[in-house]
Amino acid sequence: MRTYFDDQLNQLNREMIQMGSMIEQAIERVCDVLRIHDVEAAKAIVRGDSEIDRKERDIEALCLRLILMQQPVASDLRMVSSALKMITDMERIGDQASDIAEIISMPIEEEIVEKPAHLLTMGESAAHMVHKAVDAYVSRDLSLAQEVIESDDIVDNLFIQVKEEIQEQIRTSEDPGMQLLDTLMIAKYFERIADHAVNIAEWVEYAVTGIYKGEAL
Repeated sequence: MRTYFDDQLNQLNREMIQMGSMIEQAIERVCDVLRIHDVEAAKAIVRGDSEIDRKERDIEALCLRLILMQQPVASDLRMVSSALKMITDMERIGDQASDIAEIISMPIEEEIVEKPAHLLTMGESAAHMVHKAVDAYVSRDLSLAQEVIESDDIVDNLFIQVKEEIQEQIRTSEDPGMQLLDTLMIAKYFERIADHAVNIAEWVEYAVTGIYKGEAL
């Protein structure tokens, strides 16, 4: 029985790694299409979000089977329940990458307004946080999880800089239209992606230590 359970845990690990890879690729592709404003590539990202949703449902079903049918012991239960929490954040990261891509894919009749200088840096920083959060789960690396949590301040500070740059563009632009508001929304999505990466890292800490957000349970 234990051998079967271990096989199922290994399957869960593989599925989590695959879902992590899918969301990492989605964010990296979003940063690429944002850099060159590739509308067709942005539409492809939007279409691909359904695959991430499907993967979330598959992992959720596997976790529920493990809990209901195998009655895992405390440490195993932490791993499974943490995975259930993580996939919610992973799915939302996929949604937000899709939302950014959808904004990029919208038709623009006027001249494209230059993006704020720190926007791509913000996106790349958020993407790096997601990558490290997934790696922390795979390797059960508490120090890497802590790095993710500490990196959130970097993205928050970049968001402040992007907002200031957008405000300056609004003041100096004759007719910015909706583009600058869309850009602000993109920055907000990057901020949320970073927040979800922090959530994943915190659940990694819980899975390994049994402690969530520094408080003994």
